[in-house]
Amino acid sequence: MPEDYRKYLNPQTVSTLKSIELKAKAIVEGFITGLHKSPYHGFSVEFAEHRQYTFGDEVRHVDWRVYARTGKYYVKQYEEETNLRSYILLDTSSSMRYSSDKKFLPKIEYAAYLAAALTLLMVQQRDAVSLVTYSEKLHQFFPPSVKSSHQTLILKTLAETSKLVSESQGERTSTANALSEFAKRLDKRSLIIIISDFWDEVDKTVAALKHFRHRQNEVIAFHLLDKVERDFEIGGDSELLDLETGEVITTSPKQIHAAYLSAFEAHIGKLRRDLTDNGIDYVLFDTSEPFDRSLLAYLRKRVDMM
Repeated sequence: MPEDYRKYLNPQTVSTLKSIELKAKAIVEGFITGLHKSPYHGFSVEFAEHRQYTFGDEVRHVDWRVYARTGKYYVKQYEEETNLRSYILLDTSSSMRYSSDKKFLPKIEYAAYLAAALTLLMVQQRDAVSLVTYSEKLHQFFPPSVKSSHQTLILKTLAETSKLVSESQGERTSTANALSEFAKRLDKRSLIIIISDFWDEVDKTVAALKHFRHRQNEVIAFHLLDKVERDFEIGGDSELLDLETGEVITTSPKQIHAAYLSAFEAHIGKLRRDLTDNGIDYVLFDTSEPFDRSLLAYLRKRVDMM
Protein backbone atom coordinates (compact mmCIF):
# COMPACT_ATOMS: atom_id res chain seq x y z
CA MET A 1 0.00 0.00 0.00
CA PRO A 2 1.44 3.42 -0.90
CA GLU A 3 2.04 5.97 1.82
CA ASP A 4 0.60 8.79 -0.36
CA TYR A 5 -2.58 8.78 1.69
CA ARG A 6 -0.83 10.56 4.57
CA LYS A 7 -0.99 13.82 2.59
CA TYR A 8 -4.72 13.86 3.37
CA LEU A 9 -3.88 14.17 7.08
CA ASN A 10 -2.77 17.80 6.82
CA PRO A 11 -2.48 18.91 10.49
CA GLN A 12 -3.91 22.39 9.91
CA THR A 13 -7.01 21.10 8.12
CA VAL A 14 -7.56 18.30 10.62
CA SER A 15 -7.24 20.73 13.53
CA THR A 16 -9.78 23.13 12.04
CA LEU A 17 -12.27 20.37 11.29
CA LYS A 18 -12.28 19.35 14.94
CA SER A 19 -14.21 22.49 15.78
CA ILE A 20 -17.06 21.84 13.38
CA GLU A 21 -19.77 19.22 13.41
CA LEU A 22 -21.58 18.17 10.27
CA LYS A 23 -25.01 17.57 11.73
CA ALA A 24 -27.74 15.89 9.74
CA LYS A 25 -30.97 17.84 9.31
CA ALA A 26 -33.05 14.69 9.14
CA ILE A 27 -33.69 12.10 11.86
CA VAL A 28 -31.34 9.24 11.14
CA GLU A 29 -30.98 5.65 12.21
CA GLY A 30 -28.33 4.66 14.73
CA PHE A 31 -27.99 6.08 18.22
CA ILE A 32 -25.45 7.72 20.47
CA THR A 33 -26.20 10.06 23.37
CA GLY A 34 -25.31 13.56 22.21
CA LEU A 35 -25.11 14.99 18.75
CA HIS A 36 -27.99 13.49 16.77
CA LYS A 37 -31.60 12.63 17.56
CA SER A 38 -32.77 9.16 16.65
CA PRO A 39 -35.93 7.11 17.09
CA TYR A 40 -33.84 3.93 17.17
CA HIS A 41 -32.29 2.93 20.47
CA GLY A 42 -30.30 -0.26 20.61
CA PHE A 43 -26.98 -1.98 20.24
CA SER A 44 -25.83 -4.14 17.37
CA VAL A 45 -23.75 -7.27 17.80
CA GLU A 46 -20.63 -5.87 16.10
CA PHE A 47 -18.25 -4.33 18.62
CA ALA A 48 -16.40 -1.21 17.43
CA GLU A 49 -14.56 0.37 20.38
CA HIS A 50 -14.74 1.48 24.03
CA ARG A 51 -15.73 4.94 25.16
CA GLN A 52 -15.74 6.48 28.61
CA TYR A 53 -18.96 6.15 30.58
CA THR A 54 -21.15 9.25 30.65
CA PHE A 55 -24.20 10.00 32.76
CA GLY A 56 -27.25 8.33 31.25
CA ASP A 57 -25.47 5.29 29.80
CA GLU A 58 -27.06 1.99 30.73
CA VAL A 59 -25.06 0.15 33.39
CA ARG A 60 -25.52 -3.14 31.57
CA HIS A 61 -23.17 -1.90 28.84
CA VAL A 62 -20.29 -1.14 31.23
CA ASP A 63 -17.25 -3.31 30.53
CA TRP A 64 -16.42 -4.57 34.03
CA ARG A 65 -13.19 -6.22 32.89
CA VAL A 66 -11.84 -2.84 31.81
CA TYR A 67 -13.02 -1.37 35.15
CA ALA A 68 -11.15 -4.13 37.03
CA ARG A 69 -7.94 -3.25 35.20
CA THR A 70 -8.17 0.54 35.19
CA GLY A 71 -10.62 1.54 37.91
CA LYS A 72 -12.49 3.60 35.31
CA TYR A 73 -15.90 3.04 33.77
CA TYR A 74 -16.07 2.35 30.03
CA VAL A 75 -18.97 1.18 27.92
CA LYS A 76 -18.76 -0.89 24.78
CA GLN A 77 -19.39 1.07 21.58
CA TYR A 78 -21.06 -0.81 18.76
CA GLU A 79 -21.51 -0.07 15.05
CA GLU A 80 -25.22 0.78 15.44
CA GLU A 81 -24.47 3.36 18.15
CA THR A 82 -23.07 5.78 15.64
CA ASN A 83 -24.85 9.07 15.05
CA LEU A 84 -25.52 8.29 11.43
CA ARG A 85 -24.31 6.35 8.45
CA SER A 86 -22.50 8.49 5.91
CA TYR A 87 -21.85 7.46 2.32
CA ILE A 88 -19.32 9.39 0.24
CA LEU A 89 -19.88 8.68 -3.45
CA LEU A 90 -16.91 9.65 -5.61
CA ASP A 91 -17.11 10.10 -9.39
CA THR A 92 -14.08 8.39 -10.99
CA SER A 93 -14.92 8.98 -14.66
CA SER A 94 -12.13 10.24 -16.90
CA SER A 95 -13.42 13.84 -16.99
CA MET A 96 -12.42 14.03 -13.32
CA ARG A 97 -8.73 13.91 -14.29
CA TYR A 98 -8.90 17.37 -15.87
CA SER A 99 -6.86 20.35 -14.72
CA SER A 100 -6.29 23.44 -16.82
CA ASP A 101 -3.12 24.47 -15.00
CA LYS A 102 -0.40 22.74 -13.01
CA LYS A 103 -1.09 25.25 -10.23
CA PHE A 104 -4.48 23.62 -9.67
CA LEU A 105 -5.26 20.12 -8.47
CA PRO A 106 -6.97 17.83 -10.97
CA LYS A 107 -10.64 17.46 -10.08
CA ILE A 108 -10.11 13.87 -8.88
CA GLU A 109 -7.32 14.88 -6.49
CA TYR A 110 -9.36 17.83 -5.22
CA ALA A 111 -12.26 15.40 -4.70
CA ALA A 112 -9.98 12.99 -2.85
CA TYR A 113 -8.94 15.74 -0.43
CA LEU A 114 -12.59 16.63 0.14
CA ALA A 115 -13.54 13.00 0.72
CA ALA A 116 -10.61 12.53 3.09
CA ALA A 117 -11.54 15.61 5.13
CA LEU A 118 -15.16 14.45 5.36
CA THR A 119 -14.02 10.97 6.41
CA LEU A 120 -11.90 12.42 9.23
CA LEU A 121 -14.77 14.66 10.29
CA MET A 122 -17.27 11.81 10.40
CA VAL A 123 -14.96 9.54 12.37
CA GLN A 124 -14.31 12.33 14.89
CA GLN A 125 -18.08 12.51 15.43
CA ARG A 126 -18.27 8.71 15.72
CA ASP A 127 -20.36 8.58 12.56
CA ALA A 128 -19.98 5.45 10.45
CA VAL A 129 -18.54 6.41 7.06
CA SER A 130 -18.46 4.62 3.72
CA LEU A 131 -16.61 5.26 0.46
CA VAL A 132 -18.20 4.35 -2.86
CA THR A 133 -16.49 4.95 -6.23
CA TYR A 134 -18.34 4.93 -9.53
CA SER A 135 -18.34 5.91 -13.21
CA GLU A 136 -20.88 4.06 -15.37
CA LYS A 137 -21.28 1.55 -12.53
CA LEU A 138 -20.12 1.06 -8.97
CA HIS A 139 -16.47 0.12 -8.62
CA GLN A 140 -15.59 0.02 -4.93
CA PHE A 141 -17.99 -0.15 -2.03
CA PHE A 142 -16.82 -0.07 1.58
CA PRO A 143 -19.69 -0.56 4.08
CA PRO A 144 -19.95 2.15 6.76
CA SER A 145 -17.77 1.74 9.84
CA VAL A 146 -16.32 3.82 12.66
CA LYS A 147 -13.14 1.79 13.12
CA SER A 148 -9.81 3.60 12.81
CA SER A 149 -8.56 0.86 10.48
CA HIS A 150 -11.50 1.63 8.19
CA GLN A 151 -10.49 5.30 8.07
CA THR A 152 -6.99 4.32 6.98
CA LEU A 153 -8.41 1.99 4.33
CA ILE A 154 -10.51 4.82 2.89
CA LEU A 155 -7.56 7.24 2.80
CA LYS A 156 -5.35 4.67 1.07
CA THR A 157 -8.10 3.91 -1.43
CA LEU A 158 -8.50 7.62 -2.20
CA ALA A 159 -4.78 7.92 -2.95
CA GLU A 160 -4.85 4.86 -5.21
CA THR A 161 -8.05 5.97 -6.95
CA SER A 162 -6.72 9.48 -7.62
CA LYS A 163 -3.59 8.03 -9.23
CA LEU A 164 -5.57 5.59 -11.40
CA VAL A 165 -8.05 8.22 -12.62
CA SER A 166 -5.24 10.68 -13.39
CA GLU A 167 -3.82 8.10 -15.80
CA SER A 168 -7.14 6.98 -17.31
CA GLN A 169 -9.04 7.87 -20.44
CA GLY A 170 -12.31 6.60 -21.86
CA GLU A 171 -14.06 5.99 -18.52
CA ARG A 172 -17.53 7.42 -19.06
CA THR A 173 -20.08 8.67 -16.53
CA SER A 174 -23.55 7.33 -15.85
CA THR A 175 -24.45 8.72 -12.45
CA ALA A 176 -28.05 7.50 -12.67
CA ASN A 177 -27.01 3.90 -13.40
CA ALA A 178 -24.46 3.92 -10.58
CA LEU A 179 -26.94 5.40 -8.10
CA SER A 180 -29.53 2.79 -9.05
CA GLU A 181 -27.01 0.08 -8.20
CA PHE A 182 -26.05 1.87 -4.98
CA ALA A 183 -29.71 2.14 -3.90
CA LYS A 184 -29.93 -1.65 -3.73
CA ARG A 185 -27.24 -1.65 -1.02
CA LEU A 186 -28.74 1.14 1.07
CA ASP A 187 -31.00 -0.35 3.74
CA LYS A 188 -31.11 2.48 6.31
CA ARG A 189 -31.65 6.20 6.24
CA SER A 190 -28.30 7.88 5.84
CA LEU A 191 -26.35 10.96 4.84
CA ILE A 192 -25.31 10.66 1.19
CA ILE A 193 -22.60 12.94 -0.17
CA ILE A 194 -21.89 12.77 -3.89
CA ILE A 195 -18.72 14.39 -5.27
CA SER A 196 -18.69 14.84 -9.04
CA ASP A 197 -18.21 17.27 -11.92
CA PHE A 198 -21.75 16.33 -13.01
CA TRP A 199 -20.95 16.28 -16.73
CA ASP A 200 -23.92 14.02 -17.16
CA GLU A 201 -27.61 14.12 -18.02
CA VAL A 202 -29.17 16.45 -15.46
CA ASP A 203 -32.69 15.01 -15.54
CA LYS A 204 -31.54 11.43 -14.96
CA THR A 205 -29.06 12.43 -12.25
CA VAL A 206 -31.63 14.53 -10.35
CA ALA A 207 -34.26 11.79 -10.64
CA ALA A 208 -31.83 9.28 -9.12
CA LEU A 209 -30.93 11.61 -6.24
CA LYS A 210 -34.62 12.45 -5.63
CA HIS A 211 -35.17 8.76 -4.99
CA PHE A 212 -32.92 8.95 -1.93
CA ARG A 213 -34.70 12.04 -0.61
CA HIS A 214 -38.06 10.30 -0.96
CA ARG A 215 -36.68 7.54 1.26
CA GLN A 216 -35.84 10.15 3.94
CA ASN A 217 -32.09 10.19 3.32
CA GLU A 218 -30.23 13.46 3.41
CA VAL A 219 -28.30 14.25 0.23
CA ILE A 220 -25.49 16.72 -0.45
CA ALA A 221 -24.11 17.30 -3.97
CA PHE A 222 -20.58 18.67 -4.18
CA HIS A 223 -20.08 19.97 -7.72
CA LEU A 224 -16.40 20.27 -8.72
CA LEU A 225 -15.36 22.35 -11.72
CA ASP A 226 -12.07 23.64 -13.07
CA LYS A 227 -11.74 27.39 -13.61
CA VAL A 228 -11.54 26.99 -17.42
CA GLU A 229 -14.68 24.84 -17.43
CA ARG A 230 -16.45 27.81 -15.87
CA ASP A 231 -15.02 30.76 -17.84
CA PHE A 232 -13.72 29.03 -21.01
CA GLU A 233 -10.79 31.45 -21.17
CA ILE A 234 -8.58 29.68 -23.72
CA GLY A 235 -6.34 31.59 -26.12
CA GLY A 236 -5.72 30.81 -29.79
CA ASP A 237 -6.89 27.88 -31.87
CA SER A 238 -7.13 24.79 -29.71
CA GLU A 239 -7.75 21.07 -29.85
CA LEU A 240 -10.43 20.10 -27.36
CA LEU A 241 -10.33 16.49 -26.16
CA ASP A 242 -13.28 14.73 -24.54
CA LEU A 243 -11.53 12.64 -21.88
CA GLU A 244 -14.47 10.24 -21.64
CA THR A 245 -15.14 9.55 -25.32
CA GLY A 246 -11.77 10.39 -26.87
CA GLU A 247 -13.45 12.75 -29.36
CA VAL A 248 -11.25 15.64 -30.54
CA ILE A 249 -12.37 18.90 -32.16
CA THR A 250 -10.25 21.81 -33.39
CA THR A 251 -11.81 25.20 -32.84
CA SER A 252 -11.22 28.82 -31.97
CA PRO A 253 -12.45 29.24 -28.37
CA LYS A 254 -13.07 32.94 -28.94
CA GLN A 255 -15.63 32.18 -31.64
CA ILE A 256 -17.64 29.79 -29.49
CA HIS A 257 -17.03 31.51 -26.15
CA ALA A 258 -20.47 33.12 -25.85
CA ALA A 259 -22.28 29.96 -26.96
CA TYR A 260 -20.29 27.87 -24.50
CA LEU A 261 -21.03 30.17 -21.56
CA SER A 262 -24.72 30.20 -22.44
CA ALA A 263 -24.88 26.39 -22.58
CA PHE A 264 -22.81 26.10 -19.42
CA GLU A 265 -25.03 28.48 -17.44
CA ALA A 266 -28.12 26.62 -18.63
CA HIS A 267 -26.62 23.28 -17.52
CA ILE A 268 -25.42 24.42 -14.12
CA GLY A 269 -28.51 26.53 -13.48
CA LYS A 270 -30.85 23.61 -14.15
CA LEU A 271 -28.76 21.28 -11.99
CA ARG A 272 -28.76 23.74 -9.08
CA ARG A 273 -32.48 24.52 -9.30
CA ASP A 274 -33.62 20.94 -9.69
CA LEU A 275 -31.51 19.73 -6.77
CA THR A 276 -32.42 22.52 -4.36
CA ASP A 277 -36.10 22.29 -5.31
CA ASN A 278 -35.98 18.68 -4.13
CA GLY A 279 -34.32 19.42 -0.76
CA ILE A 280 -30.81 18.46 -1.86
CA ASP A 281 -27.91 20.67 -0.78
CA TYR A 282 -25.97 21.90 -3.83
CA VAL A 283 -22.42 23.19 -3.30
CA LEU A 284 -20.19 24.40 -6.14
CA PHE A 285 -16.42 24.09 -5.71
CA ASP A 286 -13.90 25.82 -7.95
CA THR A 287 -10.70 23.75 -7.97
CA SER A 288 -8.61 26.92 -8.19
CA GLU A 289 -9.75 27.70 -4.63
CA PRO A 290 -8.28 25.86 -1.57
CA PHE A 291 -10.52 22.88 -0.82
CA ASP A 292 -10.36 23.30 2.96
CA ARG A 293 -11.44 26.94 2.84
CA SER A 294 -14.41 26.15 0.61
CA LEU A 295 -15.44 23.12 2.67
CA LEU A 296 -15.22 24.96 5.97
CA ALA A 297 -17.28 27.85 4.59
CA TYR A 298 -20.03 25.41 3.65
CA LEU A 299 -19.91 23.57 6.98
CA ARG A 300 -20.12 26.81 8.96
CA LYS A 301 -23.07 27.96 6.85
CA ARG A 302 -24.72 24.58 7.44
CA VAL A 303 -24.27 24.79 11.21
CA ASP A 304 -25.70 28.33 11.25
CA MET A 305 -28.83 27.03 9.50
CA MET A 306 -29.45 24.34 12.16
